[in-house]
This record gives sequence, C-alpha cells and structure tokens, in this order.
Amino acid sequence: MSIALLVTGLVLYNHEKAGISDLEQVTNEFLCILSEFPEEKGKSTRMVLELKGMASSGSFRSVHGSILVHARKDPAVSQLLPGDILLIRCRPERIMNRGNPCEFDYKFYLENHGIRFQAFIDKNDVLSHIPPQRRKLIYKALIIREKIIDIYRSRGICCDRLALVAAITLGQKNLLDREQKQYFIKAGVMHIMAVSGLHAVILSLFVQHLLFFLRGRFTFLRRILTMLFLWSFAFVTGLTPSVLRATIMYTFLQTGKLLGRNANNLNSVLASAFFQLLWKPSVLFDAGFQLSYSAVIFIICFYGSIYRLFSIKNWLTDKIWQSVVVTIVAQAGTLSLTISLFNRFPTYFIITNLLIVPLSNILIITGCLVPLTYPLEFLSRPLAGFLEILTGITEGLTRQAASLPFSTIDPIGLGTFSAFALSVFIFLLFQSLSDHKNKPLFTPLIALLIFMISLTYGDITARKTNELIVYNTSCSYAVGIRTGKCMYIFSSCEVVPDEVSRHCAMKNLKIRKEILPGENSVIEAGRCRILVSGYLNNRILEKADPDYVIIYAGPDRSNRPINANNRLNTIIFTRSLTSPQLQKGVHDRVRIHHVKRSGAFVTRLDLARGKNQSPGQGRRNVIPLQ
Repeated sequence: MSIALLVTGLVLYNHEKAGISDLEQVTNEFLCILSEFPEEKGKSTRMVLELKGMASSGSFRSVHGSILVHARKDPAVSQLLPGDILLIRCRPERIMNRGNPCEFDYKFYLENHGIRFQAFIDKNDVLSHIPPQRRKLIYKALIIREKIIDIYRSRGICCDRLALVAAITLGQKNLLDREQKQYFIKAGVMHIMAVSGLHAVILSLFVQHLLFFLRGRFTFLRRILTMLFLWSFAFVTGLTPSVLRATIMYTFLQTGKLLGRNANNLNSVLASAFFQLLWKPSVLFDAGFQLSYSAVIFIICFYGSIYRLFSIKNWLTDKIWQSVVVTIVAQAGTLSLTISLFNRFPTYFIITNLLIVPLSNILIITGCLVPLTYPLEFLSRPLAGFLEILTGITEGLTRQAASLPFSTIDPIGLGTFSAFALSVFIFLLFQSLSDHKNKPLFTPLIALLIFMISLTYGDITARKTNELIVYNTSCSYAVGIRTGKCMYIFSSCEVVPDEVSRHCAMKNLKIRKEILPGENSVIEAGRCRILVSGYLNNRILEKADPDYVIIYAGPDRSNRPINANNRLNTIIFTRSLTSPQLQKGVHDRVRIHHVKRSGAFVTRLDLARGKNQSPGQGRRNVIPLQ
C-alpha cells in the first residue's frame, strides 16, 4: 500500500508538471485570468495570470499554466481585481535560475506554482479587460480580504501599523517593507505572520468560549459553528496550505467527537497532509508546508512528555512553562529547515515567543472583531484603536529584540543530506528524552555520528579542492577564487553580494573581500592566470597571457576582434553577449560563456605553485595592467 501511494504521488506530480503548457518565445496574444491582486514592485507592477488560450496562426488554441507578467506602473493596471479576464500581447520568456552555487531554486519554486514563463509589457499591451459575470470562490476570498484591509484603513489604522495588522491577522505580507520583515525574522517570531495552526487554535478557543451557552445537548451545534467559523477564516485568508492544514486537522478532531470517536492527533495531521498532497502534490516542496508540518508533528509527539518533566502548581508559572515547551519543541522540529533555508538561527527565540505570542493572540482576536463590528462604529473604532496600540507594542518589542547583540547566528548553512541527518538526530534525541527506558540514547548518538561524518566529509572535500567562480549578480562582476575553505572575492560592488554570502554560508567558507587595482588586472592563482578586463584588445591579451578572460564591459566596449593565444581556455562575459567582431581569431577550442544567459561559471583550478613562485604567489597574486 505504501509503495502504491508513493507511485501514485509521483504520477500525480508528473501529471501536474506536464499540465503546464510549453510556450514559444515569440510575441503572441494570450487570454488570461488575473490570479491575485497586482503587486507594486519598484517601477513595475507584478501580476500572476492564469493562461486560458493563445492566438496562433490565425486560430485560438487552449494553453495551461500561469505566467508572471511585469507591467509598467499604471493606475488602470493597479485597479484590476482577481478573476478579471485579460487579453494581452507579450513575448513569453522562460524563467531561469542565475546558476549561482547553493542559490534558491527560483525556477523550481515557480514551476510548483504552475509558472514557467515571464513577460514584460506596458499599458498598450493590455488589449482587452473584461470583468467576469461570476468569479470563482478563491477570487472572491482575495477580494474580501482586501475589503477587510480597507476596513482597518477606514477605522484609522495606516502605514506600518496597517501592514503589520494585515500580515498578522490575514497573512497578507505584501504591505510589509523589507526592514519590518527582517525584525521579525531576527527575533524568531516570523511564524505569527504565517496564518497557520496558531491562528486556528486561538480562534477556535475564542469562538468556543464565546458560545459557552451552547452546552449539553447543544454542544454539537457549538462545534459545528466553530468549524464553520474556521473554514470562513481559511476562506478569507486565501486558503493557504498552512491554514488549510490546521483547519482540516481541527475538522477531523471535531468530527470524531461528534461521531463519538476520539481521533488520534497525529493521524489527523497526516490525514490533512494526505488530502493536500492528493489535491496538489507539488505542495510537498513548499517551505511553508514543510515548516508547518515539522513543527506540529514535533509538538504532538513530544510536547506532553517534555511538559511532564516538571510539575508546577503555580498557575502563571505553569502557563509560562507550557509556552516555553511549545516554543522549544516547535523550534527543534524546524531547526534544520530554518538553517538550510534561511541561513540563520534566532538566539532569543524563547524570550521573544514568551512576549510576542501572547500579544499576537490578543491581536488576532481583536483583528477579527474589528470587521465583525464594522457596522457599529462606536464598537469598531475603539477596537481598531486598541488594535493599533497592540501592533505598536508588538513592533517595538520585536525591534528591540532584533537589535540586541547576537540576536541571530548568521550566516550559517547546511546541505540537504546534513539537514536531513540533523532532523533525524533531533527527532531520535527527543524520543529518547521522552521515553528513555524503551528508546535508549544509543540510537540518536548513531544519527549524530552520521551528521558529523557528513559535515566532516564536506569539509575535507572543500579543503582539497579549489575553484574559480564567476557569479551571476547585479554587479558588473563578482569573481570568486576558492582556495580550500577560504573564498577571495573580487567584486565591483562595495559590499559582498547576497549570492556570494549564501554560497559561503552553505559551505562554511571564510570570505576575504579584495579590490582589483585597475580596469584590467591579472589574478595569478597558482599556475592559473585570470584576466579581469573592462575592455579587451590584443596588446592586453598578449601581455596578460591568461588561461581565463573575464570581460565585464558593455556591448559597446566588447566589440573588438582578438587573436587568442594557445593558453586561453575560456572567455566569460558577465554583462554582454559575444559580438561577431570579438570572436574573430578565437579558436574553436576556446569556450565562450555568457553569465547572464547561461548562469554562473564554475570550474576547478589547479593552484599548485610554479617553479619560480613563492608560496604567497602560488595562492593568489594580483597584477594591474595598463
């Protein structure tokens, strides 16, 4: 049965991927449906459009999947609503990763959301806009969520406070700026902005206490009303995987009680995961799905046994201990994922959760009461004022926690296998602590040994190898020479690019920022000579005698014919494409690599010293060329 389910999941996943149409990269007209509200990004507006049809050779054929469209800012585009039907003219471009080592797989992430292409348009490319006669429920949910945000705005909540209220109560994080997100990430309380089990538990308890008068024979009615309220809340928040998981789990538990059967909590959680995967198999690879289920499974498995380690009679102390145990267990369940996905670990997470989570509980309940009491202004306006005060306190505490010294340990990182090994070790360790008689400590120690071996193997492999990496960044150039566990970075940017920082964090490399002394410089790395050139001609090429040439000039400066020497191995362009003029005289054996088109360039280097080189020169030496 397990094998059959696994094979079925693979078939469904492949069927889901195969359902995305492969588009030709030529200008065509497309019939689309707007999937969500347009989102402003700098000088453009970002839209996700569900593809329905395409005009091709005078006919109209059906296409499937979605396309990511970037449009020039225009009031008409900003006022579009989810579910609107659009006829647009655009040239689809396949979404590609930048190809940097250890980077986030953006292409894979978007494909799991049904998006394989992107396009750039302006207002004249929107040929037609038709509001639908009937919108789907999912589009109505998004519109209702936006109307609730307008209710908050009309009751006096604005600017940063409105962004936080929308994020914490409705999971709408588009209004948050980068700085606000960083405060919550560093403080270790970003989870309160992901509408999930926390919200479901708070609201279900609140509704049950609100319906206290439905007891005895009317208990079933109280449970049904609570389930209806939770599903309404899930609907308004856009039916995200995290809130669906919590809502389905709660529905299983309450349905079991209505039928007189006590449902197992772990089975209920796994059943909710099963139905989500049955509906959309690719949700398995969603970071929110993984973090949510990891935390909940750990809480269900280990909260009770860890909590019972200490018997506390004082009510307040007992509540604090409960909160501490939940925080520790949930953080342990998501530790390896947090490090591998975000390259950081919040050190004060216990303290911040003790302070912020109780505040967020009140904030969530108040945030739900404001739209419910909106027709009664004498109630909704004071509630909105109280909500704004709570939001201000939450933001202030989070800002203070994030600004404390050593608030986060970063940059750190783990590979896939090491992260899996760490997860297994933590699970077995908690299992042994909760039941040390039947689960000896020997088992988690074996898992710890495997984890340590994986780290040691990666460390030894890195120390014995050397690499040349030309990163694909927004800088004119970012060249890395890795010698063992040390990364020398030559970059036109003043700070180390994020792509470089993530790679070095994942591989535990020490970064040493270097500056090239001129527009044309030769980096001597052992036997290898690397020319980094702003402009290239035969005189510079002959003088440098390089193995690798990195050209960061624009098209106007990389248009000269050159005569390649016998030593030259590869020419790498970081900004422009090869011109026919430059390629004259280049031997067929010389490889041409375009970073912007083909991704980052990575190759092994032989850094053994030459006969006439000192140890220092054998590792790295920079020579300016005039």
